[in-house]
Amino acid sequence: MRVSRLEKLRPEELDTAQRELYDALTGGPRGASLADEQGRLVGPFNAMLLAPRLGNALQRLGGLIRYRGALSDRARELAILTVAARQRCGFEQRAHERIGAGVGLTDTELAALRTGAPLELADPEEAAVLAATRALVAGGDLDDAGYAAATAALGEQKLFELTTLVGYYALLATQMRVFGVT
Repeated sequence: MRVSRLEKLRPEELDTAQRELYDALTGGPRGASLADEQGRLVGPFNAMLLAPRLGNALQRLGGLIRYRGALSDRARELAILTVAARQRCGFEQRAHERIGAGVGLTDTELAALRTGAPLELADPEEAAVLAATRALVAGGDLDDAGYAAATAALGEQKLFELTTLVGYYALLATQMRVFGVT
């Protein structure tokens, strides 16, 4: 297991810009779950302190995706967990398996998402999200048939949201690998 390459700063060690970002993160719906017992940010959020303006833009995008998007909670977690598994991002995998279970993903579904095993979903929108996300993480694109299937089930607005979500969580996974976040 890789050791973190970043020092975790306590709230009292933050400069003004870092503190504004910290307060935005810990004061929002994600709240206290983003900090350890000493108040230091965990996961990708600690790295965001390196560039607070950029970090703030990223956390706002993440908040929009998680809390104000058009995808259902289950569909969103299906996509996030698919990206986390493909990117081998342990932090996101652990965090979002708990969230996924909380929104109704079963142990069987979570296991299939973890391993990439086939998964039959009764809801057509969820099935389209899973198929499109798996195609995106495998090849970075949707072929014409995949695009047609995704837009038929989701519409272009939700497909745009889905591609943004996939890119966002892939970005976080890359940052966590580089900075040794486990």
